[in-house]
Amino acid sequence: MKTEEFTYRVFIFWYVVGIILLSLDVLPPWLDWANAVFLILAGILGGIYFILQYGSPLGWTAIVVIFVFTIVAESLGVEYGLFFGDYYYEPDFGVHLLNVPITIGFAWLMVMATTHVIAKGIVQSLPYKWLVLLVYPLLGAIAAVIMDLAIDPVAYQVKQYWIWMGDGGYYGVPFSNFVGWFIISFILHVFLYLLFHLKHVWNKKSIKPWEFRMVLLYVQIIIMFVVIALTANLWMAAFLPLILMAKLLVIYFLMRGARKND
Repeated sequence: MKTEEFTYRVFIFWYVVGIILLSLDVLPPWLDWANAVFLILAGILGGIYFILQYGSPLGWTAIVVIFVFTIVAESLGVEYGLFFGDYYYEPDFGVHLLNVPITIGFAWLMVMATTHVIAKGIVQSLPYKWLVLLVYPLLGAIAAVIMDLAIDPVAYQVKQYWIWMGDGGYYGVPFSNFVGWFIISFILHVFLYLLFHLKHVWNKKSIKPWEFRMVLLYVQIIIMFVVIALTANLWMAAFLPLILMAKLLVIYFLMRGARKND
């Protein structure tokens, strides 16, 4: 069995066990470390997608830039309140680099890979390159924010992976956090488009079944945090990202279907 297939199966097993424990609200405290491993595995899957889809040199370039850029951005956020607002990470959320858990770098890698596939699938039929350059990062950033609408309230209110200083309007999470998510993901999507377009692989045929796996991974991550939000009675954090995700995926599959019929 190939390494990437083994990794994917391990992730699916980890996910199924996790979703059962979380939905029954019986996850023991001594298994809290499994949440970080879950996000790391999800990030590794995102990295595998980039390598398989665009080749090793470009895939690794995307991985390294996303990981380093987001760790630095998060570090600036922790130290100076830039991008996201005033917050800090708890020390038990994995190994830290520049006062940021390396888990966060992997999580961002998952976010970028999944939203890249969804945004690219929507815009691929657009007739003008300049329109793709504008709409693709915009949709990618929106997709990332939708995911964070589920992640941040749970990570703060339930798991306390990080702590927000002061009051925020969305379960204690400040609006600046979602603006920061939008800006960071927008910049990285512009980078991905330029990287893959200039190297003439943007329109490369999708590697099956990894395109679908990235879309499924996007859904799985949101569902995981929605389940935790429901067990904690965070109703808006459960239903708002769920509704927005459903609308986004309807557009994705409609555009994907239209592309096949052309």
